[in-house]
Amino acid sequence: MTQVIEITEAAAIHVKEMMQHNEEEGSFLRIAVKGGGCSGLSYGMGFEKEKAENDFIQEEHGLQILVSNEDAPILKGTKIDYKESLMGGGFTIDNPNAIASCGCGTSFRTAKTEGTPESC
Repeated sequence: MTQVIEITEAAAIHVKEMMQHNEEEGSFLRIAVKGGGCSGLSYGMGFEKEKAENDFIQEEHGLQILVSNEDAPILKGTKIDYKESLMGGGFTIDNPNAIASCGCGTSFRTAKTEGTPESC
C-alpha cells in the first residue's frame, strides 16, 4: 500500500503547529478508527513517538503518518483538510468508504464495518 490518507497542505501545516505547541516535534501523526459514535465508528488523531509492528507509515507534506493495517482498508482514500471560517477552524474528513454518518461529522460506518453504535 503506497497511500492510505491524503492530507492537504493546510491540514499538515496546522498539525505541525500543534506538534510544536505541544512539544511533539519528531512524533508520528496517528490516524485511527475506533468503535463508537452514533453511526458505529469514529475517527481518532493523535501524536505517537513509536511505530507499532502492525502500522503502515506514510509521509505527506513532511508529516510521518501512522495507520494500523487493520484501519487502512476503512481509511483508504480518506482526505483530511483544515478549513477556517468566520466561526473558527477545524479539520474536515472526507472518507469515500463511509456510507452513513452523523451530523457531528466524526462518526460513520462503511458497507463492511458497522462498528459499535451509541445513542446520540
